[in-house]
Amino acid sequence: MHASNSTFSNMFEFRREDPWTAQVYLLTSPWPVICICSAYLLFVYRIGPRFMQNRKPYNLKNVILIYNICQMIYNATMFLLIFYYIFIVNVYDKSCMETLKLDSPIKSVERWISYAFFINKIFDLLDTIFFVLRKSYKQITVLHVYHHAMMVFCMYWVIRMYGVGGQYSTMGLCNSLVHFTMYFYYFVSGLRPEMKASLWWKKYITITQIIQFMIYLVQSIIVLLYNPSCQFPLFMQWQQIFQSTVMIVMFSNFYYKAYVKPKKRTE
Repeated sequence: MHASNSTFSNMFEFRREDPWTAQVYLLTSPWPVICICSAYLLFVYRIGPRFMQNRKPYNLKNVILIYNICQMIYNATMFLLIFYYIFIVNVYDKSCMETLKLDSPIKSVERWISYAFFINKIFDLLDTIFFVLRKSYKQITVLHVYHHAMMVFCMYWVIRMYGVGGQYSTMGLCNSLVHFTMYFYYFVSGLRPEMKASLWWKKYITITQIIQFMIYLVQSIIVLLYNPSCQFPLFMQWQQIFQSTVMIVMFSNFYYKAYVKPKKRTE
C-alpha cells in the first residue's frame, strides 16, 4: 500500500523549475501566455468575424508568402539544430531522454532551442489570424484552433514545470520537420494557385501529422513499460499519451472527412 501511494505521488512530482525561466520574456509568469491564448480565441471566434462582417476579404498574398518563407527557414533551422544535438552530439540517452542537468556545458543551448520552439508556436497562431482576415472560415476547424492554442499553452507549462529539452526534443524534431513541409506546400500553392489542384502530396502532410503523434505516443509507452526508472515525470508521460491520442483521433477524423469520404461519394 505504501509503495502504491508513493508511485501515485510521484506521478504529480515535478522538478523544480529552471531558475533561467524567471529571467526570460514570456516565461516569468503564466499570465502572458494566458492572455495570448485568450486573445487568440476571442479574435478567432468573436472579434475577428465581427470586424470582417461588412468588409471584403483582405488580399494578404504577399504577406503570407513572406510568412511562409520565414516559417520554412525557422522550422528547417530548428530541425537541423535538434537533429544535430540528438543524433550527432548524442546529448540524450534515447531510452530515457531527461532534460540536461543545470551544470551541463550545453545546457544553455538546450534552453534556447526549446525557447525558440516555444516562440515559434506563438508565431503559428498567425495562420488562423490570416484565415479570419481573408474570410476563409471553413479552414478554422476545431482541430486547427485546438492544436494551435494547445501547443502554446502546453509548451509554456512543460518548460516551467519540468524544464527544457529532454523527451520533448522528440516533439521539436518531428514537429519542425512536419511544419517545414506544411509551410513549403502553403508557399508553393500560394505562389502558383493554378498548381494547387496538382499538388497531390497535400494529403500526405496530414498523414505525417498523424505519424508524429504516433511517435510521441509510442515513445511514452515504451519508456513506461521498459524503463520505469526513468526520471521523466510520470504525470507528463501520461499527459503526452493523452494529448497524442487526442490528436491522432482528431487528425484521423479530419483525414477521413477530407480525403476518404469524398472519394467514396464519387465512386
